[in-house]
Amino acid sequence: MTLFVRIAIAALMLIYIVPSQAQEFQGIATYRTQRKIDIKMDSTKMNDALQNQMMEMMKKQFQKTYILTFDKSSSIYQQEVELEKPQIGGVDFQMIGSSGGNDVFYKNVKDQNYIDQKETMGKKFLIKDSISKIDWQLESDTKYIGEYLCFKATYTKQVSKPNLDFSNNSENEEETQDEPEMIERTVTAWYTPQVPVSNGPAKYQGLPGLILEIHDGKLTIICSKIVINPEDKIEIEQPTKGKEVNQKEYDAIMDKKRKEMLEHYAPSRGSKDGAITISIGG
Repeated sequence: MTLFVRIAIAALMLIYIVPSQAQEFQGIATYRTQRKIDIKMDSTKMNDALQNQMMEMMKKQFQKTYILTFDKSSSIYQQEVELEKPQIGGVDFQMIGSSGGNDVFYKNVKDQNYIDQKETMGKKFLIKDSISKIDWQLESDTKYIGEYLCFKATYTKQVSKPNLDFSNNSENEEETQDEPEMIERTVTAWYTPQVPVSNGPAKYQGLPGLILEIHDGKLTIICSKIVINPEDKIEIEQPTKGKEVNQKEYDAIMDKKRKEMLEHYAPSRGSKDGAITISIGG
């Protein structure tokens, strides 16, 4: 049995879960995210207890729950409201550019565009841009996620090697001015034709069914719950608040903020005390 035949058989199961009014098809999917982090600290001023506390707080920063509300053509992806932010020593801790609870990611898979409303360091941005096409390779592997039969898909991309170095030692100062080292990464997705939308969490989309699981480097996103055609009708509205920029402009702003943070928190030149190396992304 070929892969496409198996997908077609799975798609036939839609008659049991999708009403005849396809234009009214809506859903709510809950996702949990987790990102592995690597922290190396070399500091005589930071004891083990503080290092452990920092590690736990950073882990919590990357363990979140998101809600994807969707119809056949559009969606809203937003973090579930949290009671409080992670803290270290009584100070709020949040990575520059990290997603906040008020951020809203709107995506239209029909028109192939998105609007990402973000609040960073007290300032709101409205990022408007086109969806980048993903060259998915459909694989023959299958598995169940809950009650949904899922199919595997992969693609490869070039990413910069993650290495955020706070030590600012003089010998590596020139290296940071060079182009970042690039590495190849394979992204794996699991999607189900039983939910007939070419959508998924965050910027992942473009498959013949809802994406329920993503493995992208150190980032893992897994769907834990799906509600098809909830009793209360879903209203999907584009976010409108914030300074309007495109993705390239926003990335440049964030890169500048990160460099400012590195300069502010780095130890004095030539000093090895207080060096902290954090590898996050990826």
